[in-house]
Formats: sequence, structure tokens, C-alpha cells
Amino acid sequence: MNVLIVDDEPQARERLSRLLGELEGYTVLEPSATNGEEALALIDSLKPEVVLLDIRMPGLDGLQVAARLCEREAPPAVVFCTGDDEFTVQSFKDSTLGYVLKPVQPDSLREALRKAERPNRVQLAALTRPAAESGSGPRSHISARTRKGIELIPLDQVIYFIADHKYVTLRHESGEVLLDEPLKALEDEFGERFVRIHRNALVARNRIERLQRTPLGHFQLFLKGLNGDALIVSRRHVAGVRKMMQQL
Repeated sequence: MNVLIVDDEPQARERLSRLLGELEGYTVLEPSATNGEEALALIDSLKPEVVLLDIRMPGLDGLQVAARLCEREAPPAVVFCTGDDEFTVQSFKDSTLGYVLKPVQPDSLREALRKAERPNRVQLAALTRPAAESGSGPRSHISARTRKGIELIPLDQVIYFIADHKYVTLRHESGEVLLDEPLKALEDEFGERFVRIHRNALVARNRIERLQRTPLGHFQLFLKGLNGDALIVSRRHVAGVRKMMQQL
């Protein structure tokens, strides 16, 4: 069985390659992939039967790569490789997706490969269900239904959430999606990473650049990733935003 290794850490790739070499019936495909984009290209050219897919990678991460694979007619089976994060691990335990914990052990790798299956979008979306539903911690990704199907957006790529009637617009580094989730629920789940600046808006704390008052007396908040655009801060929330910015 041909296996493609996808991991941005050289030591992790070397360890997986060595472990696979000790298992009968598996062939490591070369080259390995160091990021999500490389993974998709190599899957096209090498046609692996199984992909060992790291969760945390720059650019497209493991879950996003798997979501892209779900769009294909005959995707390979996938085994996710994840660090010892209690929330992530619990999410995988609650799903049917194959995974191994780093540092990967021979027995767990052998068992995961034996059970490896093609992921589907429903399974991937289940990994990103709200904490209130899952009983675990905050999500690392947010799932949204788009014309492509289910799209997974890493939380660290989210710039803001803005409520508009029954939907919430999520702005991220590559565009926008609509969520069918209440803004208050998002605030409750992600309050440590986002701050409310208006009754209908939450912004990522680490995206804040500066707060500026306009000639008309309004307050604007400039955020990294918006190319100079700004969001209005309501007077009610100005003091809280200022206090939070002093702590950054």
C-alpha cells in the first residue's frame, strides 16, 4: 500500500518514514509533502492509497486538505497526525476518523493504517461543532456551508464576525462565509480571542492595529488583513476596546 507523508516538520516526516519502513506491506512515496498545497499536488501525481496528514501546517492545514479531498471522486484514505491537545484528541475520539498522536508510536500507527478510511465532509464538520454541543473546548476551525459544500476555516484566520439579521458574516483571510450561528454563542465560545466592538460585531484581538476617531466624532477600528478598511466601534464599547488594547 502506497503512503504519502504530509508534515511541515522534517523530524516528524523522518520518524513516520522510518516507522512505515518497519511495517510490512507499506511503501513510502517520495517526495513527502511539507504543506497542504504540496500535498494536493502530490496526491494528484503520485496517487497514494493512504495519506498521513498533519493537522497543524502553515497555509492549508490538515483538515482543510481533507475537505478538498472530499471534493474528488476517488480520494485516498487519510490518517490524521495530531499533537497531544485534549480538545482535538477528544474530537477525534468522538468521530470515526483515523488519527495518531505525536510522537507517533509503531502500534498506534499500524492500527490507524489498518482502519484508514476516506474522510467525508460530515465527519470533518463534526470535528468543528460548537463547544456547547460537543462538551469540549473551543473549536480550532469553524465550518460553513458554501457552494463548495462544507468549508473549514481555521480560527486563527478569522478577522471578524458581523451579525446581519439571522446570519453572521465571518470574514477571514481569503474571503467571507455565512454562518447560521448566533453572535452571542460565538462570543461565549471565543471570548478570549475576540472582543465585541458593536452590538453586531466581534473582532479578533490579535488583528487590532489602531483605534481612530473621525472628524465627525465616530470611532473606527483598523484591523490587520482588511487592507485599510475599518469597522465602526459603538460609543458603548469604546472604553472596553481601549482598555483591552492597553493590555495587548
